[in-house]
Amino acid sequence: MSSYPTAPDWSGAVAALHQADSVLLIAHVTPDADALGSALALGLALKSLGKKVQVSVGEPDFQVPSSLNFLPGLDLVVTPEQADSADVVVVCDTSSSERLGVLADFVSASAISIAIDHHPTFNGFGTIHIIDPESPATAALALKLIDLLDVTLTRDIASAIYAGLATDTGSFKFQSTTSETLRTAARLFDAGIQHSDLARKLFDDEPFDALRVLGVALERAVLVPTAVGGRGLVYTTVSSYDRGELPELAMERVIDTLRRTTEAEVAAVFKQTDEGVWKGSLRSKTSINVGEVAGSLGGGGHKYAAGYTGTSDVDQMVIDLISELDRAAGA
Repeated sequence: MSSYPTAPDWSGAVAALHQADSVLLIAHVTPDADALGSALALGLALKSLGKKVQVSVGEPDFQVPSSLNFLPGLDLVVTPEQADSADVVVVCDTSSSERLGVLADFVSASAISIAIDHHPTFNGFGTIHIIDPESPATAALALKLIDLLDVTLTRDIASAIYAGLATDTGSFKFQSTTSETLRTAARLFDAGIQHSDLARKLFDDEPFDALRVLGVALERAVLVPTAVGGRGLVYTTVSSYDRGELPELAMERVIDTLRRTTEAEVAAVFKQTDEGVWKGSLRSKTSINVGEVAGSLGGGGHKYAAGYTGTSDVDQMVIDLISELDRAAGA
């Protein structure tokens, strides 16, 4: 892991953004609500300051996924092919340059690049760092930066921040939620967000095909009560055939449901890409740091939520995961 300042460089980020005429904001590939919401919130704030703003994701011909197409500020989104060089590049919710996709060169070529992230596995790219692993979401860091830029918190900006904050805290259920998190949510509510509408679109709105795949995945779920030192593992697989035309992001509900299993401390979902490679998503409840487990398997993430990319052999991935989980449990 590359070294970077442990204290966020708020003054450096504010000065760079105030001096810039143009800003390109980048969210990680296969963006979730925290990544894209943070980028859009900052984009709207910077646009209000008169900056030329673009928001993009490093996937060729990127299109905003249907699950996030209600977010404000989508008029700022461009494909990587349309993206222009900018005075400052801002990367949101991205722990490694590998997750920048085809936009990685924009970051390495930029004289000033700001990385805003809350992953403990952040590997140090960029020239200015706003990194806080204790933050419940990158969106919370984006909001603080917006405040320091002296931008009024509009309903649109607040809505984009709420999307990131609510999803990365599991609708404020995860252990990363603090009293400060809830005070921030109240502030967003006071800014005029339509809480019930946003919550429904974020958590309770699924295409029928996604529900069908959820049923298939739950039907084949396996409980290994002896894993994790006897604390239990539950896992399932979602192949590219199961997924059909659905994007990978549509599979997030599988692990959100699977992690409820009473008999399992850890839940895992193995999702197959269109290229045949399997990705593992991990969640734990209280005692296992799945971020460290994923790190030992080539990935990373948070203490209670992490992921990694494996191989084309999902059976071996299960074996390797159980071995690492047992090691983490001291078994």
